Amino acid sequence: MKRLLPTALIALANQLLLIMGADHGGAAARLRLSRRVRTAPVGHNRRVTTQPRPSATVVLLRDGDDGLELYMQRRAAPIPNGGLWVFPGGRIDPGDRDPALDASWAGPSVAAWAALLDAPAGEARGAVAAACRETLEEAGVLLADRPLAAERVAAERSALLAGQPLGAVLTALGAGIDTRLLRYWAYWVTPVGEPRRYATRIFLAALPVGVAVAPHEAEADQERWLTPAAAAAAAELEMLPPTRCTVRELAAFATVADALAAARDRPAGPILPRIEGDDVILPWGERMPRPLNRRYT
Repeated sequence: MKRLLPTALIALANQLLLIMGADHGGAAARLRLSRRVRTAPVGHNRRVTTQPRPSATVVLLRDGDDGLELYMQRRAAPIPNGGLWVFPGGRIDPGDRDPALDASWAGPSVAAWAALLDAPAGEARGAVAAACRETLEEAGVLLADRPLAAERVAAERSALLAGQPLGAVLTALGAGIDTRLLRYWAYWVTPVGEPRRYATRIFLAALPVGVAVAPHEAEADQERWLTPAAAAAAAELEMLPPTRCTVRELAAFATVADALAAARDRPAGPILPRIEGDDVILPWGERMPRPLNRRYT
């Protein structure tokens, strides 16, 4: 009872504040009280709402013998969601939002990306820079504004993985990121109620000519180039709903050019599913199973 008493008092206080009126002081008090509830000990068994972490991912595409192909990796077991098939990507780091990156930026401006993503400039810069950085970290592919020797890119990738910021890596290479190579595809937000939530911008990019992918073996234990139709049909490839939906959507296109062209006129507002038992309910009513023994993260 002693552990439950503060919670009961907080609930009672919030009710009193609502009855007394929603002035600015009352609103501030309710905000402070509600924050205390969210940070209560885990053992209190209450639903916690976490804020989604901004992130970015890139679907690398190429034209293969059987048509359009996309690049996927299987997450290595020691990291969260090990065993799931994913595209290269990850959280937006503070350095990805650094305005100094604009000096190593080619293609549409940060302002243009902000308008396309319907986001503040800092968030747009971070999403685009993170997409490029994660593609280099996890696939060894730099979406650069000029041709670069593979050995130099590999060396600077190692520096990036060791903690060097993207801006310093680009300066060392004497190159910039070419944002013209990216196409904005979708914006998925992890359902409310999950312990780890992400707000993920998904981009498409053609694999640059003459460049080969090279997975970061600490994070991926398998890799494959697959046609989207084959990936969508492969039941043994466990994927989270955003990945599976993206694969399924790309199955409609025969070539890289077709997919990139389709991205130009594609609406990309936030997609926020909800969790119902062991299923994910998509905004359009479709029900998809959550991968066995995994969280939607």
